[in-house]
Amino acid sequence: MELYSGYVNRLVSELAALPGIGDKSAQRLAFYMINMPPEKVKRLADTMMEARSRVKYCKECFTLTDSDMCPVCSNASRDHSVIMVVEDTRDMAAYEKTGKYGGVYHVLQGAIAPMLGVGPSDIRIKELVDRCSKDDGSISEVILATNSSIEGETTAMYISKLIKPLGVKVTRIASGVPVGGDLEYIDEITLTRALDGRVEI
Repeated sequence: MELYSGYVNRLVSELAALPGIGDKSAQRLAFYMINMPPEKVKRLADTMMEARSRVKYCKECFTLTDSDMCPVCSNASRDHSVIMVVEDTRDMAAYEKTGKYGGVYHVLQGAIAPMLGVGPSDIRIKELVDRCSKDDGSISEVILATNSSIEGETTAMYISKLIKPLGVKVTRIASGVPVGGDLEYIDEITLTRALDGRVEI
């Protein structure tokens, strides 16, 4: 037996399909939205549609942005010779919150995961190699900050084998980041210590 009317059920169902939103959270959000003033609902819907249509990947590092270049890549005061490689934009945001890293990033948009059918060609590894292959020697270091999971470690080792022959120093963030931990959930102090304690691989 359906507890609510068709439109409420549809709204709850759509919200529950979002990652990290369970049935109870979906119901709370649905009821909140239904009771919002119509102009706020329209503003929320318009913002979602605009974000979906205008947000794209930065042409340099592949994080999400609404410009050709993200604020980090377009910032002349950043050290563009050091690239930190992360799995997704949330990991990049986690390091930016520390305020301790002054280089730039490369967002892979995933990690190598053969069991899930994700290979090296499915993420932004080729683009990273292209950035490091410039004849001007502008890249001095690549910091591998993929997650401390099997997939993250596999990805880090694969990238290291491609980048080191190019004459670029390759380092890995220290093990202050717990094995199996996702960077986006780790506190700023631990992330800073992991960055400071990185080792060459």
